[in-house]
Amino acid sequence: MDLRQRIEKKVDAEIKFKENLYKYLVVNLIIAGISLVFLKSFSLLMAVMLFWGIGLIHDFLKAYSFDDMVGYDYRERKIQEELSKLGD
Repeated sequence: MDLRQRIEKKVDAEIKFKENLYKYLVVNLIIAGISLVFLKSFSLLMAVMLFWGIGLIHDFLKAYSFDDMVGYDYRERKIQEELSKLGD
């Protein structure tokens, strides 16, 4: 996978996360209002927040992972480090 494809994939993941975060906030505010006015309990809100939140965390980790530390080039960088140690 070349550099441009990796960057496009990362940007797409960030956009997906931000879109889902905005939807999560808006929908949960609406559910909170409905729960407060009509249901007098927040059990529905808590269930939605929990299950949708798990998916949101997954999107966050995909979008903002530590690719620089242990990403695609990590193996190659480590090999180069070891080779340079042997060369000294």
